[in-house]
Amino acid sequence: MTNPAAAFQAKSFEELSPNGREPLLGGKLRRKAVWVDESTCIGCTYCNSVACNTFTMEPVMGRARAFRQDGDSEEVVQEAIDTCPVNCIQWVRFEQLDILRDQLENQGVYPLGMLPKVSRRIKPGKSL
Repeated sequence: MTNPAAAFQAKSFEELSPNGREPLLGGKLRRKAVWVDESTCIGCTYCNSVACNTFTMEPVMGRARAFRQDGDSEEVVQEAIDTCPVNCIQWVRFEQLDILRDQLENQGVYPLGMLPKVSRRIKPGKSL
């Protein structure tokens, strides 16, 4: 007769202590990350409506932002990407995220609905 307690005494091959490779919020690790180019986003909210655990609308700029990489399944995120009317959402390598954030910061993106500051106005001529 077998002893059922033996199942609880067997050692597991899984590593139980954190090893630094787990997702911070408990989701599944991916090989790629999702990126929103906020400089071309028009704030339509489609992506946020489809994949609300991945995208949010940034309150100051009024544009979409990926706030969580493991919030929705890849299929749901891809559906959100496909609904974007200006194609500003892409899959990228995780290593590219910091570079893309720096490029976006240096680009000088303005909040939606605000005009950029200009040094002088263009005045039309009197006769056309």
